[in-house]
Amino acid sequence: MAEAYVLINCDLGTEDSIIKELRSVSGVSEVKGVFGVYDVIARVNADSEGDIKKVIAKIRSMDSIKSSLTMMVIEGQGG
Repeated sequence: MAEAYVLINCDLGTEDSIIKELRSVSGVSEVKGVFGVYDVIARVNADSEGDIKKVIAKIRSMDSIKSSLTMMVIEGQGG
């Protein structure tokens, strides 16, 4: 199982609608609004890195998302 965290910047005032839309995306297991440099953080789980990339491509294509930063989890590290 592959896992990633996606930090998202969106247009001002669209945070709630982006969070709602992200929750309906297959592969997105958790979504939270955050304060700071980014507006939203999403946790993505999939069977492979290739599947993770497909979910992230879907996220990045959403209207109102200005930019994103993806951090892939290193499996087995710190276990």
